[in-house]
Amino acid sequence: MSHFTVIGLGKFGLTASLELIHMGHTVTGIDKNERLVEQYAGDLTQALICDGCDERALTELNLCESEAVLVAIGENMEASLLCTLALKHLGVSNIWVKANSNAHHTILSKLGVSKIIHPEEEMGARVAQALNYPMVNDYMGIGHGHYIVDVNLSDNFEPQSLATILSGFEKQLNCLLVKRGQTLHPSPAAKFELQPNDTAILCGPRESLVAIAPRLVK
Repeated sequence: MSHFTVIGLGKFGLTASLELIHMGHTVTGIDKNERLVEQYAGDLTQALICDGCDERALTELNLCESEAVLVAIGENMEASLLCTLALKHLGVSNIWVKANSNAHHTILSKLGVSKIIHPEEEMGARVAQALNYPMVNDYMGIGHGHYIVDVNLSDNFEPQSLATILSGFEKQLNCLLVKRGQTLHPSPAAKFELQPNDTAILCGPRESLVAIAPRLVK
């Protein structure tokens, strides 16, 4: 279990906070809006009224003890940047920041933050992926054009071995795990036969994953 700090309790910041708590972590939520802090105080591990742009006020919060600090300030780019600068001055090493525009992203990249988040763009990409390949339940980018995808096989899927499904892509793609009911089959062999309603976790470059998608439909 780790402790995180989220600055900005709008929809994005609150959702991230509640999800972290659901995962078993503790979260300190910070916002200068007293009404928001009071409204969500019972849902967070700790909720504090504080201006994220006020470096002196942030100094008293021991933010360096957090696993990471997420700057989730809304549309006010100036406030977001001032908060980020304050955190850098305080020595916080793991800073994640929500960016609202390309200009915002460019400036944040110069500040050397750990992660820049574009929630609307990332969600749009996920929706497009789901529309294009409905059998993909979820996916995660791991850098350099590679992804891990969670594929749900339909009840109409024709049983096939992994060797058949991955034929021609053996060097590009790997099956990390197959879930069948409550049973997990990690790193299944090439002769392992996929069955209807299995869930397969595949890893590889996007182009290869797209190319084999039709083989997973039926």
